[in-house]
Amino acid sequence: MTERRRAGLAVMSEVYGWEMSDGPGDFFAHTADQVFGEVWSREGLTHRDRRLLLLGALAATGMTDVAEIQAGAALGNGELTPEELDEIGLFLCYYVGWPLGTKMTMMFGEVIKQHRRARK
Repeated sequence: MTERRRAGLAVMSEVYGWEMSDGPGDFFAHTADQVFGEVWSREGLTHRDRRLLLLGALAATGMTDVAEIQAGAALGNGELTPEELDEIGLFLCYYVGWPLGTKMTMMFGEVIKQHRRARK
């Protein structure tokens, strides 16, 4: 395993909050090496900043399934609070449209419930 792959896997583990192991194929290689080893590792933005931008992009494209993973990781890592996720949902309603923002808000509510249950 290359140093670049190790660095990418370490950042993936930080971002998602669970231990990532190496995976097969070119797609995983590009994800680990480029997306996490290079893009998420750059200076200038925190993981929280990048997560907020990603949540906005996912909301704009209606990708609530991927956003659910990001929201859960943000809560688990302490990057966002349940109250902040609620506020993000409302904010997104105005910028991505009420239907897409509502889908995100409803999904955030479910993620918050799961997070609170797991903490008990």
